[in-house]
Amino acid sequence: MQTLAEDGDAVLILDQTLLPREIEQRRLNTLAEVAHAIRAMQVRGAPLIGACAAYGVALALRQDAGDDALDAALSTLAATRPTAVNLDWALGRMRRLLGPLAPALRAAAAWREARAIAEEDAAANAAIGRHGMSLLAGIAARRAGREEPVRLMTHCNAGRLATVRHGTALAPVYAAHDAGLAVHVWVSETRPRNQGLLTVWELAQAGVPHTLIADNAAGLLMMRGQVDIVVVGADRLAANGDTANKIGTYLKALAAREHGIPFYVAAPVSTIDYACPDGAHIPIEERDGRELGAGVEVPVANPAFDVTPANLIAGIITERGVFPPGNLGASA
Repeated sequence: MQTLAEDGDAVLILDQTLLPREIEQRRLNTLAEVAHAIRAMQVRGAPLIGACAAYGVALALRQDAGDDALDAALSTLAATRPTAVNLDWALGRMRRLLGPLAPALRAAAAWREARAIAEEDAAANAAIGRHGMSLLAGIAARRAGREEPVRLMTHCNAGRLATVRHGTALAPVYAAHDAGLAVHVWVSETRPRNQGLLTVWELAQAGVPHTLIADNAAGLLMMRGQVDIVVVGADRLAANGDTANKIGTYLKALAAREHGIPFYVAAPVSTIDYACPDGAHIPIEERDGRELGAGVEVPVANPAFDVTPANLIAGIITERGVFPPGNLGASA
């Protein structure tokens, strides 16, 4: 089942708040429904958020394509999630295309552009898979004939569910699996929303060997030599290579550095914010404390993301190749 699809004059999404217990599609017909889907994390993952938001603009303009309606649609969607830069990227692309057009031309143009953004995301992620698979193949080649899988650790869900197709961090895993390269994935549960369960669900659907672990088990597995590589996704990369991803990513990067394990980030170029100089300038979303399961009387801090400094990252896997985090300008 696709994460995002067109349905005549509406958009179909896979409601990720119900997974893995239930598989249910929702039909989004209005701007308000798209904004709610993004804010409530029925749709999640930076690339998928961007594509869905583009369709939200298109749906809004079918009701009213005037300047005020366009501005309102863009501002409504921009306010849904602050950290994922793909949201701002997609909305900026829609603004640049639609702003100069006569209102009568906007609705059709918006739908075409939203479709293009979705198709480009799928193609970009397929390319990320190819480039990332070369890293996994290199690890396998250095095993000197030992028959054991490449052991990859990931955090959060940066697979097919987080994108239009293929995934980012999991795209190399799927490419390797399809090519017959043995891979095993350590899946971090990713508190507090347990998005690792989404990763487990989709890896099981694809027949990829995997093991779910508690977040805090990661360091022990690395210490024991049971991890060959860590690959995570990203919600925003600063121009210097500092990377925001789901809370808990930074700790895995620190543990990987301590144990000499390469730590990679997989993301399309649209996730790079060249206007953001470093990680200190990345906005970090604070979510409702009730996600931690505490009562309303308990003081709670619930940052949804943390920032991994560029010096802990071995490389950024993009659709244009693998780049050192300090040379992201070459990927532009």
